[in-house]
Amino acid sequence: MSATPDPRTTTATGADVRVRFCPSPTGLPHVGLIRTVLFNWAYARHNGGKLVFRIEDTDAARDSEESYQQLLDALRWMNIDWDEGVEVGGPHAPYRQSQRHEIYREVLDKLVAAGAVYESYSTAEEIDARNEANGRAKQLGYDNFDRDLTDEQRAAFRAEGRQPAWRLRVPDHDLSYVDLIRGEVTFPAGSFPDFVLVRAGGVPLYPFVNPVDDALMGITHVIRGEDLMPSTARQLALYSALVDAGVTTFIPRFGHMPLVLGETGNKKLSKRDPQADLFLQREKGFIHEGLLNYLSLLGWSLASDRDVFSLDEMIAAFDIADVNPNPARFDQKKAEAINGDHIRMLDADDFAARIVPYLAGAGYIAEEPSEEHRAIIAAAAPLVQERVQLLGEVPGMLGFLFVSDVSYAEDALKGLPANAAEVLTACSRALEGVDDFTAAGVQAALSTALVDELGLKPRVAYGPPRVALTGRRVSPPLFESMELLGKDETLRRLNALVQHLG
Repeated sequence: MSATPDPRTTTATGADVRVRFCPSPTGLPHVGLIRTVLFNWAYARHNGGKLVFRIEDTDAARDSEESYQQLLDALRWMNIDWDEGVEVGGPHAPYRQSQRHEIYREVLDKLVAAGAVYESYSTAEEIDARNEANGRAKQLGYDNFDRDLTDEQRAAFRAEGRQPAWRLRVPDHDLSYVDLIRGEVTFPAGSFPDFVLVRAGGVPLYPFVNPVDDALMGITHVIRGEDLMPSTARQLALYSALVDAGVTTFIPRFGHMPLVLGETGNKKLSKRDPQADLFLQREKGFIHEGLLNYLSLLGWSLASDRDVFSLDEMIAAFDIADVNPNPARFDQKKAEAINGDHIRMLDADDFAARIVPYLAGAGYIAEEPSEEHRAIIAAAAPLVQERVQLLGEVPGMLGFLFVSDVSYAEDALKGLPANAAEVLTACSRALEGVDDFTAAGVQAALSTALVDELGLKPRVAYGPPRVALTGRRVSPPLFESMELLGKDETLRRLNALVQHLG
């Protein structure tokens, strides 16, 4: 029969809910990390609670200030805000573990006074030797040997110059909790040994500082990835000791989100996978609304028949208990399709502003566009907003408006009909007589000259002028593009392709 969850577990709801996001500043932010903060953020906002953002930077060899700044950049781009933590402060500062060592020392002292921890002098070699002598597998690890050392034995070890580590005295009974996503989970008594909280020399370890920070910051709900679920047993044991020692008054609730798998196979999406790179997705042209919408679907859904929704709709409906425990697969094509839907939901001015960095990055305009270029962007943006899934596609679609000489794509030239020069010449003749050089006026003239008089099908008729104007087989609407370029530039480009074809 399973053990009963600890009655000291929090019952916090509503505005009392406190969740946290606590990444290590190592490497680039990845989409799995963003899904973690998204679910915590949505749960806090849904309940009217608080999100705490702290940094776990005790690994000096791997942590970097650059990665820390990238985390801030990622959250700010995603428009995910936090109520307490780095950069904004709060009542539990500092919010970087590297600045909290005195706090950890004080908590350790309380655990020592409560008899919850003990000095451990055993070396790895001694543990292995005892296991071998006692017929225990090495994989079982520490054998709790130092639990009952006498004062004389401890004094003898110290006389040898040994410094003790501090281990938690793990309870000798089953540990249970009710996972917010997976239901009741029980860790049998004896399934893990007493574990080190503080290394010899006074270095606090992650299994100690992470729960201590949660306890001192009043975190009520720990929402994190499924891969961290095995560590919950140790955290429950430590939390029980922290309550007994008067460090906190409750044990948080835990919820473990499903793994995110790569597009193929059953392996977790690797941080090295290009799809996992948050900034690479931004570079491709994801907008935060589209990417967050897609990431929310990796384990949760608003409705069975609806994949596209706003962040406000997500917040209104989100409950961590509705998250599916089964692994979720990252689907790049679906992510891009959802992003395209959100691009079309932007108002025209917003879309025009968001494509400026992509046009500038491609070298078509300055980072601070001229008034002339701003006017072109404002006029051209509606022509592509309905056609792109990623903002990164826009330079290829609109670049022709910002250059004097068109570069013809090889596939576009190969796709031209044998009579392309004849079609282009007929286009020029028809347009020379157009005084009302608007999309409607251009369409009427070309339809008469190419479709009615030459008897061409529209696909054949309009392919050559499209290549002449844009250099591409696929472009914004042809007649509107001609209007944007103006009559003189349109005629010049039509004639330039005729000469190119020789």
